[in-house]
Order: sequence, then structure tokens, then C-alpha cells
Amino acid sequence: MQFTVIGAGAIGGTVGAHLARAGHDVLFCDADPEHVAAMNRDGLHVTGPVNDFVVPASAVTPDQLPDSLGGTVLLAVKSQHTTAAVEALRGRLAPDAVVVSLQNGLTSDKIGPVVGYERLLVCFVNFGADYVAPGEVIQGNVGTFRIGELDGQLTDRLRSIADALPYAEATDSIMGYLWAKEAYGAMLWAGAVSDLSIADSLEDPRYQPLMLAIAREVLAQAPVTPRGFDGFEPDDLPGSLSRLVAFNRGSAKSHSGIYRDLMVRRRPTEVAELDLLAGPLTSYTAAIIRSIERGERTCEVANLDLLAALERLERLGRPLNAVVASIPAPPRAADGPLHGVPVAVKDIIDVAGLPRGNGNPTDMAGPASEADAPVVARLREAAADVFALSSLLEYAAGAPHPDVPEARNPVRPDRTAGGSSGGSAALVGAGVCRAALGTDTGGSIRIPAAYCGVVGFKPSYGLVDATGVTPLSHSLDHVGVLAASVADCGPLLAAMADMPGLADPDPAAADSRRLGVLEGQLADPRLDPEIAAITRAALDRLADAGFTRVTRDSAPLVEMEALLEPILMAELWGAHGETLRTRPGHFGKPTARLVAAAEHASPVARAEALARRDDLRPSVDALWDDVDALVGPVVPYAAPKSTPPIDTPAGEIEGIFTGPYNVTGHPAVTVPCGVTAEGLPVGLQLAAPVGADAALLRLAAAVEAALAG
Repeated sequence: MQFTVIGAGAIGGTVGAHLARAGHDVLFCDADPEHVAAMNRDGLHVTGPVNDFVVPASAVTPDQLPDSLGGTVLLAVKSQHTTAAVEALRGRLAPDAVVVSLQNGLTSDKIGPVVGYERLLVCFVNFGADYVAPGEVIQGNVGTFRIGELDGQLTDRLRSIADALPYAEATDSIMGYLWAKEAYGAMLWAGAVSDLSIADSLEDPRYQPLMLAIAREVLAQAPVTPRGFDGFEPDDLPGSLSRLVAFNRGSAKSHSGIYRDLMVRRRPTEVAELDLLAGPLTSYTAAIIRSIERGERTCEVANLDLLAALERLERLGRPLNAVVASIPAPPRAADGPLHGVPVAVKDIIDVAGLPRGNGNPTDMAGPASEADAPVVARLREAAADVFALSSLLEYAAGAPHPDVPEARNPVRPDRTAGGSSGGSAALVGAGVCRAALGTDTGGSIRIPAAYCGVVGFKPSYGLVDATGVTPLSHSLDHVGVLAASVADCGPLLAAMADMPGLADPDPAAADSRRLGVLEGQLADPRLDPEIAAITRAALDRLADAGFTRVTRDSAPLVEMEALLEPILMAELWGAHGETLRTRPGHFGKPTARLVAAAEHASPVARAEALARRDDLRPSVDALWDDVDALVGPVVPYAAPKSTPPIDTPAGEIEGIFTGPYNVTGHPAVTVPCGVTAEGLPVGLQLAAPVGADAALLRLAAAVEAALAG
């Protein structure tokens, strides 16, 4: 039989070489003149564990193709070269010529209009092959090879060509095989963003949820019944992973052709295949591939970690209303102390290219920020992947906008994640990412951390630059971190504050373990008795672990907490009063009510409160005499069904234990310390002298370890 192979690389070269060895008349055509010259001079060499042979080869470049092509034309070019390849066939095909696609992807609609659908057959090829060098390809294994008519008919020409092609079998379900290959191929695309082998990327438990999810995403779009092959069974995707690992470990081709294009041959991939598919995971994968092609990234495990975090964002974060936007392939430094760490950012902080949404529908649809806030820029400079914007209460002012669903609690989705940094707390608590940024004006990091059972750290006032953050009360606002552990807080805070000493909060390095217990807070009648009992039990466990407890009077902190409202309300009106005057419908009703109340806040009362704060500082600072941290409850109750607005009775007391440290500027941290009878998390709050952030992190790590033991 007569064959013309268009694209004599991995698959085309291997198939064509087998045909030539079997005695068929084969003409090879390839765009690489060195490959063509080598084949004409030395023949085509197939190496590998399956075969090792050389066949004489007649080869041409596309401009040297004969004017008339008869017999069977095998199209084996990369999918992005399909249009150019079929244009080279226009007008050249003899009346009886047949075109057979050996390509990856669903390319028949690019080929059929030019050559005619009636003369087109399609193949599914799954044996591992690679281009090695001019005149040489490697065949790594023998896998499934199917060929079929587009309409599923088992024709004589189909059987004749199938008999000639190596390893091929005719099928009446070729589109079923191709759609299954699309799903398996999506897994290969995902794995190719790393430097792991195919088998390793499929076997690693960290990435198996991603692999299963991206395959399901593709299979859900299949208009036909997908067909299994080589261990991949669409009806048993979890079982398919182990079978595919075994199949690929038995191949001499360890990495996909996608990876080789990116890292070995340094050429564009067939990433446009992914554009034909709908779904977030294929889109995220395509974005990372294109970033690698542009030289912004390299193939490394950090990219696969990012893809896995994006999969969790879709699967775990969105159902909790915790996600405002995803950021695929975010720009970052190539290396740094946070290399590849996925970080979510509260959507009140500027992230270049995205609106600063503020939990407000109008702002969320508004113009994109032109530049990163300094805190985001520092994370990128440290090589973190800023991969998502997290949801919040409107303007961090204590209530959700009626048109923006409130973030739900990952422990109990029927309860709130808290405010205002609830989206960040929910993402960390759900396991989407290990760390996220939040802001804290009266407890907005520490309260949702307590509700969701994660760590929340509010640094000393001014330690982290709040430029590029929508203000609520500039004298009280802090930018901080919510994290899965104290250890996860440290590196982020170190980058954000440009203080490397914060990066490693080693519990063994805690200066000492003397705790000033705020007995007045524990005896406060507004504190839920169950929360009080859980907090006291945690303190007893710390005592058993060697921590010293000293009673401290919380009265100075009560006085400080009373100063929060006059400061906040006056500054709130300064930040948002003009918006309420000129666009009264901009805010949701609860936020509008609060801003309207702030109009009557007295600047004189604010000035008096700030002066009183200065007068009280010595008595507050004295609370730390001979102790390393003050300790007490975080919030008077466990996570409610929804966040109570701050001008309601429940809202008025929510921040009574956290607010004092916003007025004073002392660093404070929430550490999980137990759960209620209903399974709701409870947190313990520790606070340290201003500037003692590193010591507080170390002590919090020691507390965390003791409570976990």
C-alpha cells in the first residue's frame, strides 16, 4: 500500500517506520529539514525496548510534496499545525486518496472541511513514542491503537488500512476512544507542569484529587460513551490511577510529549487542545502551560501544587461562598522563601489586574487595580502564588451585602465563617490553602480563625504596610494572616514585614512560658459558660505541659475596648461618608445603617479617645510585667448561624476580647484550643508587647504543640 506521512516525529515516524519495514511504499514529510536530511541519508532509526531497527526512508519537506498524493495520507503533525498541514494537502489529493489523522485532540473539524469528511478516518494512538534526534525516534511501549470512520461504520477501507497499520484495530466507537483520551490527556497536561514522571504525578496522593477531577471535568462533556484503554476506565477513575501508574512505569517514555516540548525541545505545545474543552481545571492548566511557554515559569512541582490548590478552590472553597476570584498562573518571582506557596488574599487588598471588591457588588464589577498592594507585592517577590481572592463582609464593616453570600464555616456549613475575613478563614479551614491574608480592625482575623478552627495572627500596628487596603479605621486597621498552623504564619509574616526573624517560629525557642491569665475575661457574664470551660481546660493542659500561669487584671483592657467605638466611627465616616452622601444605594442596608450612624460621630470624642489611649498605655503595658503573653478567650460564643452586625446586641459583644488589642496595637494571635459539644471550634487568644511579634509566634507555636499533644 502507498502511504504519505505528514509529520514524521514521534508517532508519525514510528508508524511510518513500521509500515516501511512491512514493505509498504512510504513517503515521509516533515517541516524539520535536518530530520528530512538525516532520513534520506541514513534512514529512519526506531529505538527503544520494543523495537530497534532502521529502515531506508524517502523524505521531503512540505514544499517538496508531490503535486498528487494517492493512497493513504497519515496526518501526524501537532494539533496546532493542523491548519497549515491540511492546506498543504489542498488540491493534491488523488480522487481515491484517504486521509487518516493520527493526532492528539479533536481535530476532524479542522481537517474535514479541506479534504472532505467523506475521505477522513481518525485514529486513537496511545503507545509511547518520542522524537530523539534527526533521523531517530524511540518507541517506549505498545499501547492501544484504534482506527475508525467518523460515522462509526466498519467499512472495507477501514479494515484494509487497520490491517496495514502496526498494532491497529478497527472500531465502530472511535469518538468514544478519543474522548477518553481527552480525559487521560488532561491528566497528562496537568502532570506536565511539573518535572515528575507520568507515573509519579498519577501516583502521588497529593495530586490524585486533581487528576480525578480534571478527568471527570472532561468526561462530563463527552457527547458519546467514552471507551476504556490501557487501564484507563471512565467508569472507574479511582481504580484507573493505579493501573495507569503500572502502564506508564512499564514504558521507556517516562515523561509526556508535552513536558518534552516544554523542557527538552523548548517549543510551543498543543495547548490549544485544552481551549476546546470547557471547565475551570483545563483552563487553569492551559494558563500555567502558557506561562511556562512564555518563560515566566519552569516545569516544577510547585506548579502542580498550584493546580491542586485551584482544584480544591473549586471543590471546597466555592461551595462555602469563600471565593471571589481565582488567579491562574499568577506572576511571581522564580524563587524565594515562599516558593510556590498558594496564598489567598482578602478582597479588600489591591491585587493587580483584578477589582478591589470590598464585598460590594458594584466594586466587584469595577475597574481592575493597576498595581499590587505592597503586602501582595512582597508575597510575589518571595515567590508565593497569590492564587485567589477571598470573600469578606462588606467593607469589613460587620455585615455581608445582601447580594453577596456570606462565607460559610468549613466545620459546620450551617454556621458562619465569621467576619470580616471569613472567606480567608474558610479557605484555610477547608484545606484549600495553608495560609491567607486578612485584615483586622476589631478582631476580623482572630474571630473567624476561632470560628473555623485555624490560626489567626494580627501583628503589631504598622508592622505590615496597609497601603492599597480599603480603610475602615486607619488607627485600628491591621493586615495579618490566617493559617493552618503557627508555623505557616511565620514565613508569610516575615515576607510581609520584611523581617526574616519571623519566618521560623520554633516552639523550642520560646523565651519562656509564663502566661498572664485574664481572669476577668473568663469571668465575664457575657462569655458563654461552655466557651469559658473549654478555655479553662486548655489553660489546665498548658499548666500540665509546664507553662506558668499568673493572674492578670483585665480592667485596663476593658477601658481600652471602650475607646474603640469613638475612634472607629469617626474614622469610618471619614473613609466612607462621602460615598453614602453621593451614592446612598451603594452599600447594603446594614452597612449603610452603620455608615449613616457614623455621620454623628464626634471628631472631638475621637481625639479624646486617642488621648485617653495614651494615658492608659502604661497600665496596659504593665500587664506584661514578668509574663510573656496575656491569654484569654477570643470571642464570647461559638460560630453563630450568621455574623451579627456590629450595631446589634450580639454584634456589640463579639469583639470585646479582641478589640482592645486593635486600640493598643499589640500583636495578638488565635490558636485553636477545643470544640464545643456541637463540634464547633473554640480559640485561645494570646497577646504580647508591641514589637514582640517574633516572640509571640514562638510562644504560640509552643502553645499549639502543647494543646495538640
